Amino acid sequence: MKKIILLFLVLSLYSCEDVVDVDLKESAPRLVIEASLLWNADRKQNAQVIKLTTTAPFFQDEVPPAIGASVWIITETGREFIFEEVEDGIFRYENFPLLPNVEHQLLITYNNELYTATEKLVPVPQLDFVEQEIGGFSGDEYEFKVYYRDPADMRNYYLFRYINERVSLQIYDDEFTDGNRTFAFFNDEDARSGDIVMFEIQGITRGFYDYMFILRSQSGSSNGGPFRTQPSIVRGNIVNTTNPENFPFGYFRMSTINHLVYEVE
Repeated sequence: MKKIILLFLVLSLYSCEDVVDVDLKESAPRLVIEASLLWNADRKQNAQVIKLTTTAPFFQDEVPPAIGASVWIITETGREFIFEEVEDGIFRYENFPLLPNVEHQLLITYNNELYTATEKLVPVPQLDFVEQEIGGFSGDEYEFKVYYRDPADMRNYYLFRYINERVSLQIYDDEFTDGNRTFAFFNDEDARSGDIVMFEIQGITRGFYDYMFILRSQSGSSNGGPFRTQPSIVRGNIVNTTNPENFPFGYFRMSTINHLVYEVE
């Protein structure tokens, strides 16, 4: 009887090694555009980088760069900035000037099609100081409040980053805190006394806030049960003017950023 059971277990293990081929339908590759132009107010020079890739099959490990593209920006005042391709799909402008309140139009040609988007630079306030506490669900997590003064009488949207061994992101709408001193909240169970962490604030538009809100909702950890809304295609503000049906993925935005470096106590 024992020999029969052992033989059954061996056969079961071998059967688990069968390779199952999944035949997935592949759509035509789409252009993916990473175009976040960010100005650090503390730096005299701000190199800007735009990255172009294409979508790839599900089981392909590498993300293919977009080969043969051209990238440039034209302002409403007529200034033109041509980005240099420093690697396949990586375009760089070494010292892009800071031009507040001026519309910038991004233009990209790829596979004989023209992609465009228009944005203005979004300003941000300074980060003032950090308050630190110990709490959280386990009672031993570091909690941080990083304070700033929100400008009054204008609708503002922000993206915050907390950077330690990992990067945490938050988006915020100042609808209920307009003109007040307020804070962004982060907790970190892996932080230790003496760690040097960084907080960052970026100004974003309402359009990018909505874009990030949808992405965050679709990538959340909650499974939502059987009535969860199914993920949908999230489209940014970049359009294909040559062939609108062949729309790209990604977003074009421009923002000033401010940092605050903090040593965990």
